[in-house]
Amino acid sequence: MPVLKKIYNACKDSFTPTGPISEEALEKVRAILDDLKPANVGLEQEAVAAQKWKPLNGSNGRKGRNGSQQQYPPPIKYLHIHECEKFSIGIFCMPPSSIIPLHNHPGMTVLSKLLYGSLHVKSYDWVDMPELPESCRARPAKLARDCEMRAPCSSTVLYPTKGGNIHCFKAITPCAIFDILTPPYSAEDGRHCSYFRRVPSKGLPDDIGEQLEGVNLDEIVWLEETPPAENFVVLRGQYKGPLVKKP
Repeated sequence: MPVLKKIYNACKDSFTPTGPISEEALEKVRAILDDLKPANVGLEQEAVAAQKWKPLNGSNGRKGRNGSQQQYPPPIKYLHIHECEKFSIGIFCMPPSSIIPLHNHPGMTVLSKLLYGSLHVKSYDWVDMPELPESCRARPAKLARDCEMRAPCSSTVLYPTKGGNIHCFKAITPCAIFDILTPPYSAEDGRHCSYFRRVPSKGLPDDIGEQLEGVNLDEIVWLEETPPAENFVVLRGQYKGPLVKKP
């Protein structure tokens, strides 16, 4: 049976409209995902090209109206494979230097597999805090990951409250990320994607250290919701590999 079909079947059996049935069920999907290769999803040529890719000298920016050099991150392509009330499956194909900004996955578990290439990932988890001043629009978060990933590598899992639920990617070389979300984004169910930026920790109460008892304040950053940058572009396309039938 094709690996993609195995992943689909495992997701159908392991996930519910509220997430994984159990940790064991989640690990079943993850074990199959670890075996996924670019050739299994029709991206073998792209993977070979990524291995041969070399950075170009000079700037890749375009000149603005005033003649100044401006940087425009290249668009990202999302290949949609499947979505139902239990889970969604898709692939993000990222050109070098492209960025997926810092964003969250509220109430969701996410499995990701870097199919080819390399990227830098930075992720955070929210830190629980009893109360914040009404004037404070930011929330405290703790760094979960800040590293480079290079294929081939194992798949990763982030959970609703741990593992780096809020993360961002920057492509170092051409790369592709295979994503499984359970349950999928749904604005109707309160699971909409929000973007964030890091802000200074100003205007905080004097007893903030006591409220965050047991947490090293040096490890805390403050994140504020913000609209995504205007030059963040994701082109959505339909996956044209082996079809995955709906349940």
